Amino acid sequence: MTNTRPNLALIAVLMAGLALPAAAQQRPAPRPEPTQEGDQQPDATTAQAPEQEPKTPPAPLTFGLAGPYLAARMATVENNFIAAARYFVQAVAHDPEDRFLQDSALVALVSAGDIDRAVKLSDQIATEGAPTEFSGLIQRAELAHSGNWQGLLDSLDTKADGAAPEADLLDGMLSAWALLGAGRAQDALQEFEDLASGTPGVAPMVNYHLALARAMVGDYEGAETLLADPATGAHVLGFTARAEVLTQLDRRDEAVAMLDNIPGLEAEPQLLALRNRIADGEPVSFDVVKTAADGISQVFLTLSTALATSPEPEPLSLIYARLAVWLSPDTAEARLMMAQLLQDRQQFDLAEPEFEALRRMGQMRPVAELGRIDALSRADRRDEAEKAALALTAAYPDLPQAWIAQGDLLRQTEKFEQAIPAYDKAMALLDDAPQEAKWFPLYARGIALERAGQFERAEQDLLAAIELRPDQASLLNYLGYSWIDRNVNLDRGLEMIQKAVELSPDDGYIQDSLAWAYFRLGRFEEAVEPMERAIGTMSQDPLVNDHLGDIYWMVGRHREAEIQWQRALSLKPTDAGDVDPDRIRAKLERGLDAVLAEEKASGHQPQGSAPIEQPQAANAN
Repeated sequence: MTNTRPNLALIAVLMAGLALPAAAQQRPAPRPEPTQEGDQQPDATTAQAPEQEPKTPPAPLTFGLAGPYLAARMATVENNFIAAARYFVQAVAHDPEDRFLQDSALVALVSAGDIDRAVKLSDQIATEGAPTEFSGLIQRAELAHSGNWQGLLDSLDTKADGAAPEADLLDGMLSAWALLGAGRAQDALQEFEDLASGTPGVAPMVNYHLALARAMVGDYEGAETLLADPATGAHVLGFTARAEVLTQLDRRDEAVAMLDNIPGLEAEPQLLALRNRIADGEPVSFDVVKTAADGISQVFLTLSTALATSPEPEPLSLIYARLAVWLSPDTAEARLMMAQLLQDRQQFDLAEPEFEALRRMGQMRPVAELGRIDALSRADRRDEAEKAALALTAAYPDLPQAWIAQGDLLRQTEKFEQAIPAYDKAMALLDDAPQEAKWFPLYARGIALERAGQFERAEQDLLAAIELRPDQASLLNYLGYSWIDRNVNLDRGLEMIQKAVELSPDDGYIQDSLAWAYFRLGRFEEAVEPMERAIGTMSQDPLVNDHLGDIYWMVGRHREAEIQWQRALSLKPTDAGDVDPDRIRAKLERGLDAVLAEEKASGHQPQGSAPIEQPQAANAN
């Protein structure tokens, strides 16, 4: 039999879309704010064939395989899995024998969540010849999905020489769970034990599955011994399994004590609910895995988690997460992993239904909802994100992170007055928390207060945040810029910005702040270099272009100043933003000197516009 074990390196190449098959070779403000950390098918490219006879219409000449392949490759680079699947399937239709295209289509289909179609394609590949590496994985998942345990064992029976270690690990765990599904419990346990002893580096991972298997067959003592090892059971599913196992052993007090010792238990409501059920004497069964298919789902989830958290996350992590959910749709951790992986790949439209599924399952866990809120916000679905944040604070009113998320959303949509009470609530809940947990909400509330015109309170928050995080560049920059812009604490403000530049020299916003501080202090020549650095990284920001124009004017580079002001206008600044387009037009018509004189005579000076000292500008070039 042809070896069908999945090769991680190959799949990574497929996901990156790097090789062409042989057959195909025919503005934010300059004070950066803190962060918490259907597509259209392009028109076919055609060329007209030369006319052979005047009355014969020209026939279109298509690029055949190259067109859909190149479109699929571009969609893959952009993580647009739905489009990639469509185009790779088209490419396979052009060249049905190209194994690279076949595996690429399968990767894209599974990534997009269309596993049923991937199964059909895998079956088609198998009937037309030897399976590809990836189609073999899909077929094995389908055998587990349908409960064909003997068929799965038969597919795993032939070992290929030189198989990769990760392939042996996957095959071994699939085989053990298939044996359990086939009713051969003793053989299954022995397979797990042999795998753990033969691959010491992954023994904790294998022992976790051995513990689940032992619990499934009623060996709770053996399962507890394995899960008590932190290397094996110190994760959400491990804690859940151990608590259920201890309960079966009538050791409820130990189960409650174990759960109570988990840091941040209040942020894991499913564990908290389990703890309360055990403490109240309610019936609790072992149901982390109920079938062998659930066990194989956990195998895929385990591998997905390991790959996703490695120093260089593997694209295969999403594939495993998809298969885990397909085999066990009610496993909340698998759905959460898949949603987070999709979010990491900027596929917010695909991630959002997974977060919604968790809510429908009654698994509205803060970690999932916070991720969902972030996904909605980054997908520019701000209204939905705000509703989700409101629902989270309603469900968990004592969770400070929920109020911080709500405040962040309101602040990011410039609802500063509404954001302040949300941050107030978060700070009240954090009163007894470690000081390190308070710096970010202080910083965020300080921004909301400053933008809402409450600078005295804002200053208090920002100073308190700096005391906690004295080396946070964006925080130093924000307060330093705010002081300089208000003509107060000038020396200290400049020192803060200079320190921020030392900490983050490549940050364009901070370079802009330094240049503007020099400008406001009348040190125009010193302002040129940092502002030119800022424009190098923020050329599309109208405020930075406007600032550079003002600085050029004050050092006598009038023609260059006018170019920068015209550039700022071309970027469409609005009166509601930090740039006044009418003022830019006035500078272009009469020059900065005249505008400053007019503003001084009228007693009106837009904040951040004029230097604190106004020496005579240098002569024009």
